[in-house]
Amino acid sequence: MALIPLDFSAFHRLHREVYVRWSERYLGNRADAEEAVDEAIEKLHDSWSTVLATDNPAGYAWQVMKHRTIDYARARGRRSTLINTLAFETTALRDAVDPIGELEDSLALARAVAALSDRQRDVIVLRYYEGYSNREIAGHLGITEAGVRSTERYARRRLRDALTEERHEQP
Repeated sequence: MALIPLDFSAFHRLHREVYVRWSERYLGNRADAEEAVDEAIEKLHDSWSTVLATDNPAGYAWQVMKHRTIDYARARGRRSTLINTLAFETTALRDAVDPIGELEDSLALARAVAALSDRQRDVIVLRYYEGYSNREIAGHLGITEAGVRSTERYARRRLRDALTEERHEQP
């Protein structure tokens, strides 16, 4: 029986739940998310010395997890549920006086989030839908806290522009 390196064990404890939560948003199912993430973690374990030799092990691992989740969905002929999950999981929708209008706004926001770059979308999902801090997001994505703030600022600007444009296009 091979021993698990302590640094890998610490990595696993630090990142697994965040990975599963992100993957569950993408796949729409906790068991599938756990399976996809466990496969990614196994792949990372098998090449751990290579992962540690990269310039950015956390960023590399995040990409491995994302690609494994996407491959998992494709292999099962499924599409991302991220848009639906984001659209229907808003406090505003639960408390809305006008649920249909609020749903339309939520769907518009979800479409705008989906149109962001991968990095921007990851930051927005981890911040606003999962509630992580700049420090936590930076650690999981393998970027600096300043990088998180900058990415979030540009993402929020793109979201604001997209939502303003959509409102102007409505009859």
